[in-house]
Amino acid sequence: MNSPKRKRDIHLHVMVTAEELELIRERMAEAGIRNAGAYMRKMALGGYVLHIDLSPVKELVSLQRRCSNNLNQIAIHANSYGIYEHEIKGLQKDYAALWKPLSELLGQLAAIVKM
Repeated sequence: MNSPKRKRDIHLHVMVTAEELELIRERMAEAGIRNAGAYMRKMALGGYVLHIDLSPVKELVSLQRRCSNNLNQIAIHANSYGIYEHEIKGLQKDYAALWKPLSELLGQLAAIVKM
């Protein structure tokens, strides 16, 4: 018997690792799709991949860590030798000014990743 010509007549073969296959199956289950071919077509044609250059964020996090380390060193010095209270208040204000924009940026990135 002759079978009717298939709508999708081109075979596409993709090699994956066992870990990648497990992730694919988990995502298929999350999407409620049981057919692997349908899932792959849907993701290849309608899905999207986000590529975000996080190097500026990494630099901000590095600067934030350095600022935090410096603040800790100043606190140790202040506890050992004393320091004026207004100097500490100024440092806290500067630190808070650095932290707020970084926190907002990280929040925005987290929202993008959840999409």
